[in-house]
Amino acid sequence: MASETMVMPYYKFNVLTGTKAAKVIADPAEGAAIIDRAKNPLYIFGPEVIANPVGACLLIDYALKIAKSRDMPICATAHVKKKMLELGVKPDCTYDIIEIIHFLKDKNWSGVRGKGYHDLVLFAGVRCDLAERGLATLKHFAPHLKTFAVCRRSHPNADFAVPVIVKGDKWREYLEGLIEALGVKA
Repeated sequence: MASETMVMPYYKFNVLTGTKAAKVIADPAEGAAIIDRAKNPLYIFGPEVIANPVGACLLIDYALKIAKSRDMPICATAHVKKKMLELGVKPDCTYDIIEIIHFLKDKNWSGVRGKGYHDLVLFAGVRCDLAERGLATLKHFAPHLKTFAVCRRSHPNADFAVPVIVKGDKWREYLEGLIEALGVKA
């Protein structure tokens, strides 16, 4: 990605990560490879997936393509379930963000589909302050899983994070590149 698209984190508070900070995934193909390595991923949709347009679409349109590409279970938080149902997609579960993070900390939890703990958790559309707190909690208390923040504002407490992308067209290009690298047809 061009250097003009990468700037300082959106919020100053989210750069206090301790000794471990996110690996920035600037290449969408690298992001697809991370997703491909997961055996039991989970995708968490926050309310901003239905509030934030990315070009002519909403973020949820891209997130659904990513989830469908690998048959990932989806956890709808807040009021996202209603929009998903309108789009003809039923979420695998509906929890608030604190509740799903609580379950994810437990390696003995059977997971959303009952197939065991999730080894990769993707976040999209979760409010920055909540996402950072949740990602920090998982970083410190859930060593059995990795996190990937698919958010244009980046999240240093995730294991993997998209770089800060200011321009909307660059964000759209990143998401389209990720979807293409996952082998999804437009």
